[in-house]
Amino acid sequence: MFKNVTLMLALVTVQLGPASADEAAIERGSTLFKKQCSSCHKVNETGKAVGPILQGVVGRAAGTTEGFRYSAAMSGSGITWTTENLDSFLEKPSALMKGTRMSTSVRDEQKRQDIIAFLASLSQE
Repeated sequence: MFKNVTLMLALVTVQLGPASADEAAIERGSTLFKKQCSSCHKVNETGKAVGPILQGVVGRAAGTTEGFRYSAAMSGSGITWTTENLDSFLEKPSALMKGTRMSTSVRDEQKRQDIIAFLASLSQE
C-alpha cells in the first residue's frame, strides 16, 4: 500500500507542478508589469494612457487597438503578437520594429517571460 500512495503522490506532484509554475510566473509578471509597464500601459482599464491597453494582446495584430493612435511603424508592421514576437519586442523594441515609439526594453529574459505569461493570462480570460 505504501508504494501505491507514494506513486500517487508523485503523479499528483508531476501533474500540479507546471500549473503552479505557470501561476508563479503570472504572479511575478503581474508584479513586474505594475512596476515596469503600468506607467504607460493599462491592462483592462479605459481612459488615456501613453501606450495601448494590453488586455488580449497575445494573438492580436499589432497596431489595432481601437481608439489608440499608433506609430506608422506599428500599424504597418503586419505583426501578430505571439509570445515569441512579444519576447523579441520587449527585449529590444527597435530591433523588431524600426520606428516604434516604444523605447523601454526588458533585457532580463526571465522578467520578459514572466511579463509575457501575465499578458497571455489576460488574453485567456
